[in-house]
Amino acid sequence: MATYPSTLGAAPKSFFLSNSLFNISLGTATPSRISSVKAAGECWTKHPAWTNVRQERWEGHLAVEGHLPTWLNGTYLRNGPGLWEVGDHSSHHIFDGYATLVRISFRRGCATGAHRQVESDAYKAARAHGRPLHREFSQLCPSEPGTLLDRVRDVVGLASGTLLTDNANVSVLPLGDGRVLCLTEATKGSVLIDPETLDTIGKFRYADRLWGLLQSAHPVVTGNELLTLLPDMFRRGHRVVRMAAGSNERKMVGRVHCRGGQAPGWVHSFAVTEKYIVVPEMPLRYSLAGVLKSQMTPWYLFDWLPESGSYMHAICRFTGKTVASVEVPPFMALHFINAYEQGDAIIADCCEYYADPSVIKALALRRLRSPGMNNDAFPDVRVARFSIPLDGTLMGELETVLDPEVHGRGVEMPSINPAYQGKEYRYVYACSARRPCNFLNCLTKIDLGEKEAKNWHELGSVPSEPFFVARPGGSDEDDGVVISIVSTMEGDGYALLLDAMTFQEIARVRLPYGLPYGFHGCWIPENV
Repeated sequence: MATYPSTLGAAPKSFFLSNSLFNISLGTATPSRISSVKAAGECWTKHPAWTNVRQERWEGHLAVEGHLPTWLNGTYLRNGPGLWEVGDHSSHHIFDGYATLVRISFRRGCATGAHRQVESDAYKAARAHGRPLHREFSQLCPSEPGTLLDRVRDVVGLASGTLLTDNANVSVLPLGDGRVLCLTEATKGSVLIDPETLDTIGKFRYADRLWGLLQSAHPVVTGNELLTLLPDMFRRGHRVVRMAAGSNERKMVGRVHCRGGQAPGWVHSFAVTEKYIVVPEMPLRYSLAGVLKSQMTPWYLFDWLPESGSYMHAICRFTGKTVASVEVPPFMALHFINAYEQGDAIIADCCEYYADPSVIKALALRRLRSPGMNNDAFPDVRVARFSIPLDGTLMGELETVLDPEVHGRGVEMPSINPAYQGKEYRYVYACSARRPCNFLNCLTKIDLGEKEAKNWHELGSVPSEPFFVARPGGSDEDDGVVISIVSTMEGDGYALLLDAMTFQEIARVRLPYGLPYGFHGCWIPENV
């Protein structure tokens, strides 16, 4: 691999303005400097976090500022959108972007890196035709239907899955047998990739008859299995399934019946304890009318129906039986942090938006690219805690865990020490806010015991999910490092490493240029 220069200038203007992607470069990247500092608003408009990735593929050595821990040996992978403009078409929403995988490999104090597009059918079709041909989050396909026949064709295409995207841009996770899987919320968007080369190997073929168009894009992976949800539009609920490590066969654990509305609530993520699987039911529900009419709703694919109620369900991981189904105060949550058992109740923590779905609209690209980076447009979010009784009580509780001001009324993309998944825990790492802002611009370490937070912030920078990597042999919950890929207003990019205990910076691994904002990552230890 070619060596990347240790001193990096800002990316050239052509990077910020270019909609052209399809060139490949392997080896040394040589960014040029810009001669003057742009106005903050203009830079934010063309911030690399919301701009097409500069090139389809890059690979090389990465310069390290600071010192990498000698025990940090392995590969960090991150998945997320990287391409929103194809031909003359511009996407509307951050969720529409075609998947870009990023790899940073650490070994003996050195680092190498790469990024590459996931070659889904949707991506290849858009590249060939200069526009999307599949239905993305905010994109009707092939376009707004003009006639009744168009609508019928679209409904048939969506019902059969042929028009649904397989753009696996949400998560990346190891299956425990050397295989690595990228996912989106369409079941067909389950794609195997090579964690070293980032090559797209092909579709993941499920060896079962659990047919379904949709799945949770944020499954729970334990040491020996993968747990996920399959929404059931016809029976208004979710099938809870497991897949053993090394297997392609999903098996039913149980079924959760949704209690409100005419369609199941959207579940992007859920939580597990040692004994139970916790399934949320919020009033942001799949829009059946939108599917039948082949139309977008004010909430894209969903309807916001607070009158339909909010509920929390729990089923036994071993028998599949429902042990609790309780009504709770209205809520809106994309990510659950963790859950555990406490006496005769289940405690489940999440990032909650005060029952306000406006975060969906706040992630529209025109909002993210708005010139006023100091416009306080991002909705408030808190660490909220559900208490789900197991004694037959019909109502659950929802409370704020700590003063949201300590993390700037922003908390998203949470990460914990995986050894504490399903158990009582103390620390959360997440993206947070320094207000005013129109997107999360900080990182935070939240101490749930002391109810306080430590924050990292750099003006004009957009950090992504802070991923916790435990030190081998460590005994403390926060003994490890936190990795976050950061893009700057000047066009630069780097992987930030923070000491997970002190939350102080220990190293920056310089990338060749700023990368688009990514969603979720995973860690693959060396020789595992």
